Amino acid sequence: MKVAVVKESAPGERRVALVPETVPRLTQAGLEVLVEQGAGDGAWFPDSAYSKAGASIVKTDDLYATADVILTVTRPDETQVGRLLAGQTVIGMLSPLIEPALAATLAGKGVTAISLDGLPRTLTRTQAMDALSSQANVAGYKATLIAAGAYGRFFPLLITAAGTARPAKFLVLGTGIAGLQAIGTARRLGAQVSGYDVRPASKGEVESLGATFIELTAVSDGAGQGGYARELTAEERQAQQAELTAHIARHDVVITTAQVPGRRPPLLVTEDAVKAMAAGSVIVDMGASALGGNVAGSVPGETVVTENGVTIIGAQNLPSSVPTAASNAYSRNISALLLSMVTDGALVIDPADEVQAGVVVAHDGQVVHPAVAKLLRPADRTGGADDVDRAGN
Repeated sequence: MKVAVVKESAPGERRVALVPETVPRLTQAGLEVLVEQGAGDGAWFPDSAYSKAGASIVKTDDLYATADVILTVTRPDETQVGRLLAGQTVIGMLSPLIEPALAATLAGKGVTAISLDGLPRTLTRTQAMDALSSQANVAGYKATLIAAGAYGRFFPLLITAAGTARPAKFLVLGTGIAGLQAIGTARRLGAQVSGYDVRPASKGEVESLGATFIELTAVSDGAGQGGYARELTAEERQAQQAELTAHIARHDVVITTAQVPGRRPPLLVTEDAVKAMAAGSVIVDMGASALGGNVAGSVPGETVVTENGVTIIGAQNLPSSVPTAASNAYSRNISALLLSMVTDGALVIDPADEVQAGVVVAHDGQVVHPAVAKLLRPADRTGGADDVDRAGN
């Protein structure tokens, strides 16, 4: 079976689905690895490194004409989809809850679509495959560095001959994987860190990193299924926002991480909260998207400075800005998933398998994932299929 690694086509995307270090894992399993010319350049993996690891460097046309399985990081673009052939399989972060039409297109072409987004993350055996967590980890780290770069003061307490600089007061809203990494990174930089999440269980995780956990009375328990936060009611959100405003105003740097697949992210930092912050404060909105963000006034991919001097950064695709580390982690994730589905050198689709039931989106000419299939029905195109506020994955 030939497994191919494509060069990513999304604007600004620098990651690659497979790194040279992981190639031997696939070849030792009897798979032939093809790499599109220049696929790893953005993450500083030259073609020569892949060749040395045992992969074959091929031209784009040859790759699509001969590959059985195609590995990608993000969704294939229109040109790439047009090159796909019936019987081929695409594995990547396809975001089918955001772009269900892509799943329908791939099914129509007879292409099997497998998306790491749908991995059942509560299973022990899926930990090595969890790309959402690995990429959120990278994103949380980079979000803190971006905040530090935009903040006009020091993060740590500094006592110098020129005077004493107090530590920055740093707040993370949403303490999932990304949030916890942001907290840990800010702590290492010397900031005075606090965290908040609607899930009571996250208190211990926040405090284990040396940060202070903010407890609100507005939402007693926001825990949902699978370790995620549940979707709050409109009344709970309003009460949460009102109580959070006072805490936000006392902080110099705020990072927000809450996301909901295929739906508008919850608003955590209101316009009033932004107005209450001091000039020079910084907010990094990791939930910023075309659907909206966690912060009033944030624009995805842009930095906005408000009239009262607050810098709001609409963070987008942060893992791609740390391409080597992100690619290394993703490569381990995607290869672990692929190898779990390979028997005697061939890809075996088993709908009864609990892991495959979550990741296989299209197969045998049909969209087989129930949540995605539901979104494709006209009457059900009202939102995502996952009613949870995902706090940074």
